[in-house]
Amino acid sequence: MQPVQTISLSAADDGSVSEQSWQSQLSGAIRDPKALLAAVGLDERWLTGAEGGHQSFEVRVPQAYLSRIQKGDPADPLLRQVLPLEAETQTVAGYVNDPLEEADHIPAAGLIHKYATRVLMITSGACAINCRYCFRRHFPYEDHAASRAQWSKTLDYLRDDDSLIEAILSGGDPLVSSDARLAWLVGELDAIPHLKRLRLHTRLPVVIPDRVDDTMLAWLSNTRLQKVMVLHINHAHEIDDSVIRACEKLKSAGVTLLNQSVLLRGVNDSVDILRALSERLFEAGILPYYLHVLDPVAGAAHFDVPDHEAQQLHEALRDRLPGFLLPRLVREVPGEKAKTSVQVYPTSQASF
Repeated sequence: MQPVQTISLSAADDGSVSEQSWQSQLSGAIRDPKALLAAVGLDERWLTGAEGGHQSFEVRVPQAYLSRIQKGDPADPLLRQVLPLEAETQTVAGYVNDPLEEADHIPAAGLIHKYATRVLMITSGACAINCRYCFRRHFPYEDHAASRAQWSKTLDYLRDDDSLIEAILSGGDPLVSSDARLAWLVGELDAIPHLKRLRLHTRLPVVIPDRVDDTMLAWLSNTRLQKVMVLHINHAHEIDDSVIRACEKLKSAGVTLLNQSVLLRGVNDSVDILRALSERLFEAGILPYYLHVLDPVAGAAHFDVPDHEAQQLHEALRDRLPGFLLPRLVREVPGEKAKTSVQVYPTSQASF
């Protein structure tokens, strides 16, 4: 893999937000399709489709991620994840706004409770990057944003259910929230005796590695809870030296790092690419966890890889990797109590 130019940014010594802080990088993300095309060297032939997709789900790409995209290549696997296309405006049967039917599992403000022993907390409605295949691209975050007072009631829900052992911070992206807010929330969770684990699902250490700073590491380190961070990386080119440094800091704070990917047409739908991803993840100290088939969310049908092809890819990948680097091939089925394995053909003769 060719070395990737990265942006090295940090907070000011006095703690204020400087031009190079993660907060500034977050607020300075590209949010206009025309600006994105100019930044990646594509002409305005792409603009009509990009603006159409942007209308239903806005563009958002931070510079640190943008720097890893191969300029002038519309098929670049990182660009395909963030560039809106005209295909997003097409209505496709079976692709809906709430493919996981999460609206049926919200017992308190900011809380999704679908699975036994764990709950998911919508800590932020915002993300640092808007991935075009996101299953929550239509989620009504404005209806579920919780104030401090509402969080207190939500935390009571956790306190009252001693079957819960794990709290999952999600979103949006939980690390978009301020460190002060996250430190308060983690402190509240830490004080619930039956909770054992804190899990965070986030893209920020990948798309803005400077998010992993001393302030964040302080509240992450200051809890008795076992800490798991599930990153979301779909291609080896997303992992540059700055991402590896961020992962090293997280591991030094006692965080177990896992990765979940989505199988995406034109991004990672080959055995060679998936194998390179698993190997690169391990180099960064991250274990492959899940390889999801696409959730059927409206606007993302062009990313779909059919089950039979996904199964053949996974079997071929199994033959090329040690077991600890092989992610589970899964889908999420509404109403099921856990992720559902996509059955691998036992005797297929895949050729990829």
